[in-house]
Amino acid sequence: MDIRDFADDVARSVAFLSRIHMPQRHFVNFDGRLSRAVRAFPIAGLLIALPAAAVVSIFSAIMADPLFTAFVAVAIQALITGVLHEDGLSDTADGLGGGKNKESALIIMKDSRIGSYGAVALILSFGLRVSALAAILPHLTPSGAGVVLLAIAALSRTAMVWHWSKLPSARKDGVAASAGEPLTGAVRQALAIGIAATVLLMALAGIPLLAIPLALMAFAAVVVAFSEIVDGKIGGHTGDTIGATQQLTEIAVLAALALTV
Repeated sequence: MDIRDFADDVARSVAFLSRIHMPQRHFVNFDGRLSRAVRAFPIAGLLIALPAAAVVSIFSAIMADPLFTAFVAVAIQALITGVLHEDGLSDTADGLGGGKNKESALIIMKDSRIGSYGAVALILSFGLRVSALAAILPHLTPSGAGVVLLAIAALSRTAMVWHWSKLPSARKDGVAASAGEPLTGAVRQALAIGIAATVLLMALAGIPLLAIPLALMAFAAVVVAFSEIVDGKIGGHTGDTIGATQQLTEIAVLAALALTV
């Protein structure tokens, strides 16, 4: 693996997944396609989550209320990503819930307005993530609390790549279609990096050994089940369903940890 090429892929992935400005030197001769760059999604997730992880560690060290700490952490991540993944979740919920067929579902998903399904999905997403994280924090050291947030960020971005690669594009235009289909080798690298980083970081955070495989099982179950639902409804992925995968994985992994830590 060429270090310079991988650094470019990390920068491009961070720019794609967040509002963070990256140096222009990483985008020389870049055509906007992420077919290879998706291998860096897990590392990009780590970098994007660093500010929230730092805040969680500091707040835990000064013994701030876990619920308040969890709310702040989720809010910081939403601001840094520009609520990109939350937008995908709400649009997907509206499309899959309100669309009678593929065509109507895709039209609904492209509509910028939020419907009932999308609003409920966002409420549940924020509520479940905050409550689960608040349940975990008292059982971890301050540094462990921040590290586990990094692990979840890496794994949830890995889930995006896996879902993206499992299905064809549901539409010919759109963000996902223009970004290109992930290369098989890049997908394998993303899975290897994401899972390895998650296991290592969770172990360093002090997560019980039983909880780590359960978290990985939650990750796999979400990607497989959600991809099947999306395939059956619209016949492929969109940028919205890729973003929704990140949110659903984060919820599932946090819930698994909250039940076992």
